[in-house]
Amino acid sequence: MKKLERNIVITADGSSTIGIPSWNEHYHSTHGAINEAKHVYIHNGLRFWKSQNPQSVQCHLLEIGFGTGLNAWLTFLANDLPDFFVLYDGVEAFPVNSELIGALNYIELTVISKADIFRAMHKAKWNEPADLAPNFKLTKVHSTFESISVKETYDLIYFDAFGARVQPELWTVHMFQKMATSLKSGGVLVTYSAKGSVRRALQEVGLEVERLPGPPGKREMLRASKKK
Repeated sequence: MKKLERNIVITADGSSTIGIPSWNEHYHSTHGAINEAKHVYIHNGLRFWKSQNPQSVQCHLLEIGFGTGLNAWLTFLANDLPDFFVLYDGVEAFPVNSELIGALNYIELTVISKADIFRAMHKAKWNEPADLAPNFKLTKVHSTFESISVKETYDLIYFDAFGARVQPELWTVHMFQKMATSLKSGGVLVTYSAKGSVRRALQEVGLEVERLPGPPGKREMLRASKKK
């Protein structure tokens, strides 16, 4: 992965992503990186979880595939309540280099006045908690996804790994068992994928799975919940 060529690609909503030409794969949907992230992870993930837990003052969140930091950035921007705290753990096996990060246009297309936070996300040291704001703490975990081994820790999981076509080992019953084990009772997992094999794997590990309307360019996405 470190030796693969990666380049900047502009998606249909004007926001950038990173492409891997030899894989014919992108970090986000070419139909709109920001639109996809907002739809899948913010609207159907964070906001849904908060609607189900209106009395909670904290969400402990795990992202599988920190990548460009887009999901973390949009989560920070979406958390506009000063008394609601987000603990954000973003796992990434192959960090994106600073040159590519600097070429992304997420700041310009969202909230320029908060640009220092986006930059701080990427300057933060790996495997060390970083207090980016009074209500947002980020820990970037430099690790493979398979090495995750925690129990009933997370309220919400953004499962944003590369697709099963290029990394099938990340979309297995074994991997989703790790995700289910790491979720607290009532916890939620959201992913852009709507493959039947992914839905069945999530169900096999005991999660309740919903098929939801997908972001632009995709008919459906999946949301899975752990019974309370």
